[in-house]
Amino acid sequence: MCDASILLKSINFSAEKHKNQRRKSKEQTPYINHPIGVAHILMFEGDIQDTNTLVGAVLHDTVEDTDTTLDEITALFGSQVAKIVSEVTDDKSLPKLERKRLQIEHAPHISKEAKLVKLADKIYNLRDLLVSVPVGWEQQRVDEYFAWAKQVTDGLRGVNPKLDAILDDIYILAGSQDRAE
Repeated sequence: MCDASILLKSINFSAEKHKNQRRKSKEQTPYINHPIGVAHILMFEGDIQDTNTLVGAVLHDTVEDTDTTLDEITALFGSQVAKIVSEVTDDKSLPKLERKRLQIEHAPHISKEAKLVKLADKIYNLRDLLVSVPVGWEQQRVDEYFAWAKQVTDGLRGVNPKLDAILDDIYILAGSQDRAE
């Protein structure tokens, strides 16, 4: 059963950290919609009730995209949440292509909880791309993102059949949209 007070604390924390950030879509939606959406996918589509996993989902981009530290996450939300966040955080000091390569390489070896967060994160991002291409992206970049995401998610499969099935449907839909264009 999910502890609502800790989950709400993490949503507020994440909202404060991401308050000036926007998604790259044409609509420039508030960035906080993304981590909340990732947790929503886990709870309502993946039937995940584990508080640490849901909190990890809400906080998954705070270290990577804000001034948040893992020590701060540990102090406020505990070492288990910090481990999940750490496992899904890219090292921004590395070049983008290296970060992408490492996501593929590391995906099969992260914890079940981190795999769940990363699966829901990719589901959210792929769904977004199906309805709204980020400003400045051409179709080739969208296609490359889908191909790369498939490589990452192939290493995450097996922890939640419902999320795996959602991904299958997304990849089928993306393929049919490619052929329709």
